[in-house]
Amino acid sequence: MVKKSKENDGDNTEAEGDAATEALLSRRFNEIKNKKRRSELYGKFKILKKKLKIRERKKRQKLAKALGDKAPPKNVPRTIENTRVPDETMVDPQDEEVLLDESMDEMATYFKGSSTPKVLITTTDRPRYKTTRLCTELNSCIPNSHVYYRRGLALKKIIPQAVSRDYTDLIVINEDRQTPNGLLLCHLPDGPTAHFKLTSVRFKKEIPNASDPTEHYPEAIINNFNTRLGRRIGRMIASIFPQNPNFKGRQVVTFHNQRDFVFFRRHRYVFRKKGERAYLQELGPRLTLKLRSLQAGTFDSKYGEYEWFHKRHEMETSRRKFFI
Repeated sequence: MVKKSKENDGDNTEAEGDAATEALLSRRFNEIKNKKRRSELYGKFKILKKKLKIRERKKRQKLAKALGDKAPPKNVPRTIENTRVPDETMVDPQDEEVLLDESMDEMATYFKGSSTPKVLITTTDRPRYKTTRLCTELNSCIPNSHVYYRRGLALKKIIPQAVSRDYTDLIVINEDRQTPNGLLLCHLPDGPTAHFKLTSVRFKKEIPNASDPTEHYPEAIINNFNTRLGRRIGRMIASIFPQNPNFKGRQVVTFHNQRDFVFFRRHRYVFRKKGERAYLQELGPRLTLKLRSLQAGTFDSKYGEYEWFHKRHEMETSRRKFFI
């Protein structure tokens, strides 16, 4: 009889615990007027919710292990990326019409191997320390690139001089309040010209455990540029790097597009032991680009014809709508 009463007590305690849990989970915290009490209960609610989530995950893992091949498929989390608003400009890379257009665009000579990238990097007039430092680090990233300072010369005068000296691309770093805030990429001699907002710049010395780069040509990874506009931007970026990377250097530069933000990183991949996965050693710099406009032809602020222009209040109607 004693044992039975103890078992009943245990069942009652468990039932009371479940009832308290349900009461806490269904509680409306905005109805609690006392701030201290409200914050305490909300803290308990978050801890309890986390425990329940872990318990459910362990249950699913145990069930999957028991069922083996007959286990139900894993739940795919709902993200902004996989709930993206359908875009009519999304293209298949092997589409015949896309391939035909790209075979006749301004970057076609590079992809056919008949031209070698030669990049001119410059700045606004009278650049400050951070801008010059960024130019130096980009110079170490991009093979066959040269840094020259503006000295008050207009871009319309720089472009013909760069073309006459066989430069294939022009990069201009703009700054505001002594901080780099814009990047202009102009493909020479016929364009197009892309203007990017530049944010989250971190130099090599600011990156923990960053290593020194070598002069080997890097591999270029252009990832997730899926629309017609995205493919055009991706081809522009790819055309500033040589097509013959030196694999001995094990260096790679990555331009990854996510939600219309282009993240730039440079790494060296290192093999520890045979058969094990390689790990990445960051070389720097880091930066993030956001496309503002794409102009046909070379830079012309007065008479230039725009292929695409970002109009924030008209175009950003949904968080799940992207253009690149």
